[in-house]
Amino acid sequence: MSLKNLRKEAVQLVEKILSDRDIDDINYTLTEPTNSEFGELTSNIAFLLAQRLRSKPYLIAKDLVESLSIQLKKQRTKGSLLKTIEAHHSGHINFRAAWDVFPKAVISEIVDSSYGKFDFGGGRRVIIEHTSVNPNKALHVGHLRNMIIGDVLYRILSAVNYDTSVLYYVDDSGLQVADIVVGFLYAGFPIEPPDPKTKFDQYCGNEVYVKINEMYTKNLDLQQKRRSVLKSIEKGSSDLSKFAKDISLRVLRDQLKTCWSLKVRYDLLNFESDIVASKLWEKMFEVLKNKGITVHEDEGKNRGCWVIRGSDGDDDKVLIRSDGTLTYIAKDIPYAAWKLGLFSDPFLYYAFSEQWDTSILWADTLDKSVGSTPKRRFGGAEIVINLMDSRQSRLQTIISSTLSAIADYHQERYMHLSYEPVTLSSRTAKSLGIDIGNTSAHMSGRKGIYVGADQVMETVYKKAKEEIQSRHQDMSDSELSDISESLGRSAVRYNLIKQDLERPIVFDLEESLSLDGDSGPYLQYAFARSQRLLEKGELIHLSFNHTELLHDKEVNLIRELSKMDLIIEQCSLQMNPKLVARYAHNLAVAFNLFYEQVPILKETKESLVSARLLLVKAFNIVMRLVLNYLGIDPLNRM
Repeated sequence: MSLKNLRKEAVQLVEKILSDRDIDDINYTLTEPTNSEFGELTSNIAFLLAQRLRSKPYLIAKDLVESLSIQLKKQRTKGSLLKTIEAHHSGHINFRAAWDVFPKAVISEIVDSSYGKFDFGGGRRVIIEHTSVNPNKALHVGHLRNMIIGDVLYRILSAVNYDTSVLYYVDDSGLQVADIVVGFLYAGFPIEPPDPKTKFDQYCGNEVYVKINEMYTKNLDLQQKRRSVLKSIEKGSSDLSKFAKDISLRVLRDQLKTCWSLKVRYDLLNFESDIVASKLWEKMFEVLKNKGITVHEDEGKNRGCWVIRGSDGDDDKVLIRSDGTLTYIAKDIPYAAWKLGLFSDPFLYYAFSEQWDTSILWADTLDKSVGSTPKRRFGGAEIVINLMDSRQSRLQTIISSTLSAIADYHQERYMHLSYEPVTLSSRTAKSLGIDIGNTSAHMSGRKGIYVGADQVMETVYKKAKEEIQSRHQDMSDSELSDISESLGRSAVRYNLIKQDLERPIVFDLEESLSLDGDSGPYLQYAFARSQRLLEKGELIHLSFNHTELLHDKEVNLIRELSKMDLIIEQCSLQMNPKLVARYAHNLAVAFNLFYEQVPILKETKESLVSARLLLVKAFNIVMRLVLNYLGIDPLNRM
């Protein structure tokens, strides 16, 4: 927490000077400067005061620095981390650390056994819903982005003391499941894949779902079957609805295998069929009617439907179709209310499966013969995070505003964490036999335009195995397989988490699976280097001479190490896991430069060897934590 403590000292000084001058309501910042030559922190306060004081920012900065420096001398103690404060001619105020104490404060804190135990959440309950792929197809790479963002966010929030639960919503009563059922029962598709090596979820998505949608355009009878199947599934308690449930569960289990192969875990499966059968919708529907939030349309294009009216007729959102079936937003609203605890919990729960980390994945049920009430609580969170791409923004806004209209709660409690979808590059599409011209295209399961997640993972595992095999011909088959899987997993996870959420990703199979440069394996390589150094060297605990760590690459590494808790706190406040990915890369770059340009074990001065090894130890501890946040294995050998 050394940089955080340094910042705290700077804030106290600034606040004291502002108070002495009766200046308030200034939302200044204290951030890391773009160039480390300007110190550890910089502030924009002079720019904010320029208009108010009708003076130039530099003159204001000079005046403030005079007072700040006097105050610093008065209160500077032996252990103070702040040394000097300077006014830059641009108008920024720069704060420099006391490098006679700062390195020791950073390193000593990190190698302490309690390091990494942060409490930014205060035990608040958080629900994250992510992945939630319709149970009629296998995951594609667009789903991977959703899943990995959600998983990294879960790992970070859990690590900083949020009581976090991860939900996977299973839409087992929607149109997509009806499509698969129609394909099997009325269009002649065999239930078992013709190729026994094909996963069931791949078969349903790649063959049945795509082809049945093509058949609808030519066969009106099949369209009618689709409507009748959907009604039967929603009503439940029929042989057809049981068949649909069995198909959904079979697809779901294959989907989970893909998720678990990337070390993603969940706490609870919520089945849409159980939500419908629980009567949560009926309760919600009565509330919506009584408050006038939903109305019945007697004319126009939505005649016979129950709708939530928008600002004009084109913005109306249908909740109940004229044939009596529910739209998916009608099912999402009561589900959201349950997540927030606006309704009492109608569900029982049962252990659905053990996951890759031996934790139990629970599932809801209304069946008393199989379900019970577990000790842990699932619904009723203080904060609900729904991870969905930007195309769902309008629907999420409707849900949030609807909930705020029926209950007294802050809309900030129900959060849509939006990200831009993944598009497919023309080169990758062509390699898969898909013609989209010379542009990129949004992935579509219905149109068959996508790259399957399993295909991506198989490709990157193979590529990683070839590369490791070329370097370590003596490696055993089991170790080769384990390391290849770890490298492939890290390449995919890091590539999809390092991007800005608000920027779409054009997925190119060749570029996206690189094992070099700004990649997950690059982070693992830096960690493995540190591990080898520590195995070869001997540490002289905390009696090191930190004043000897003066090389610019040592200084840069110490600076990066000092930022870790601030980055994690910022990430948990902004719900932006990319911040951790970028920090991991900066940290790996700083260490690799230190490793390559500074002698460590070859250094002849014993005290300097010890100091540098302890710096390596500090990096090793921080990097292990950061890799765990990202869901990347810290490898000892590559």
